[in-house]
Amino acid sequence: MSPELIAGRVVILRPHEHVSHETIYQWIYTEARHHIRHLARAHRRRLRRGYSRKHTKAHIPGRIPLDRRPQAVAARRQIGHWETDTVVSRQSVAALQVVVERVTRYTKMKKLSRRSDPQMRIGLTRTLSRYPRPVRRTITYDNGSENTEHQQVNAVLGTRSYFCAPFHSWEKATAENTIGLVRRWLPKKTNFATVSVGTVKAIERWLNNRPRKCLDYKTPAEVFRASVALTP
Repeated sequence: MSPELIAGRVVILRPHEHVSHETIYQWIYTEARHHIRHLARAHRRRLRRGYSRKHTKAHIPGRIPLDRRPQAVAARRQIGHWETDTVVSRQSVAALQVVVERVTRYTKMKKLSRRSDPQMRIGLTRTLSRYPRPVRRTITYDNGSENTEHQQVNAVLGTRSYFCAPFHSWEKATAENTIGLVRRWLPKKTNFATVSVGTVKAIERWLNNRPRKCLDYKTPAEVFRASVALTP
């Protein structure tokens, strides 16, 4: 290692070390704010995670916490484990339901006329019932009141439900990351009532045909189809 002077500052060069994305983000927001406009999510300031405190008591019947979910699910060793969430807006009663398979990152999206428990239940059962039983194992939810009919979903699909800890929606990181990608097309304050089903399906196709580093640069659609073909 040798020090070099860059822009009047002494910098130690470490050519064999890697810099994490978090370090880059911190540097941009503290010392290079003119680069913010180039970020995928160009917030003027880094946003802290905020969680609703509306529900102070358990309000979901038969709720099983995430720490009781089988270890194989966390390890992503088996297809058929899904995460779900909704994309919402203060400007819209309508919402989008996002369902993501954890191993393949394969995503299904459905426009909901409103964010409600019957709409969530109907959307999930219609989306996942088209796949064979080995591809329907578990669904991970947050603690939103729209998920109270999860047991009816399980009765139809043969799935099991697991829930993030209260105010810890980030524990279903696959769905959270996917929603971040959806926001590139449908930013906050979007009125989802004006978004066509064709647009939703176009975004879904983009997500599923986008090569992913975590999939060895294959697409979610490729990996999902191959995995489904191998299920007994």
